[in-house]
Amino acid sequence: MPQAAVLPAKPAAGSDFAPLLRQVRDQGLLERRRGWYARSIAVNLVALAATAAGIVLSGDSWRTVLLAVPAALFWARTAFVGHDSGHAQIAATRRTGRLIGLLHADLLLGMSYAWWNDKHNRHHANPNHVDKDPDVGVGALVWTQRQAAQRRGRAVRWLTRNQARLFFPMLLLEGISLKISSVRDLGRQSAGERRTEAALLALHVAGYAGLLLSSMSPGKAVVFALVHHALFGLHLGMVFAPNHKGMEMPGPGGERWGHLQRQVLTSRNVRGGAVTDWLMGGLNYQIEHHLFPNMPRPHLRLARPLVRAHCRASGLPYTETGIVDSYRQALHHMHEVGTPLRTG
Repeated sequence: MPQAAVLPAKPAAGSDFAPLLRQVRDQGLLERRRGWYARSIAVNLVALAATAAGIVLSGDSWRTVLLAVPAALFWARTAFVGHDSGHAQIAATRRTGRLIGLLHADLLLGMSYAWWNDKHNRHHANPNHVDKDPDVGVGALVWTQRQAAQRRGRAVRWLTRNQARLFFPMLLLEGISLKISSVRDLGRQSAGERRTEAALLALHVAGYAGLLLSSMSPGKAVVFALVHHALFGLHLGMVFAPNHKGMEMPGPGGERWGHLQRQVLTSRNVRGGAVTDWLMGGLNYQIEHHLFPNMPRPHLRLARPLVRAHCRASGLPYTETGIVDSYRQALHHMHEVGTPLRTG
């Protein structure tokens, strides 16, 4: 059963990545798939439009709340497009990529594209680094025993002691949290960027509220919005949780790792077929995605055997597991992090 990666006795050098990069380039796996993305985006937009039409046609009925399920599902597809655009996987130019990202993130989701990109790029540069990766910084949850030992306050310490069992319930708040963080980030942005994003975020709120309030009573609209955002946050959280939690967490010494080590040792793949690929937006190939962030999503599964063979030849562990076991490992790590507060 795969466990968190352990450094080999003789770490692979950073230059060990070059042969793999050449192999991937030679097979054309870094070439863009504009047609594939155009079809995927079109299908998703049609699905979103159909869901909105269903809300209007269902009208002021509690049954309309059931449509929050497909709405959350297709919002997650929308988020995956924004993610891929931020990694320059879709368009040839930065301007076109930013436009796609703004439309999908800000307008359709109400989530700041600039905020997400800044945070996510820092994560990719230093994944799981306790000082540099914002995804493992101290927040509602903590990711190291040292962070846990520094928690102060009865409520916060109780949360940390129980964070593993509370993790999935807390994901129900993630959809709303993403929007709050997006609005807060507007103050960091340049004036031009702030005007653009603020306008798109306002259009999103107006359109979303207008759709719900014109179709159902205010009470039902609030319930729909809460269920929709809860399911959306849960879905996204369940996609991202297996990727790095419980994997190697480098400290200052990890800065000496080469690109191959830094990305492979901190990442975990999730096995599965076409359904898993669709539900996780290709991020189940987390190792390949971190090694080649600009690789188009449909090429990640093709790169997997090349990366796995190269890791084996380089003496690096290639961690891959099933979806259920990936959650078990992530939750086990979060439980162990709270040990100092349960035994102290």
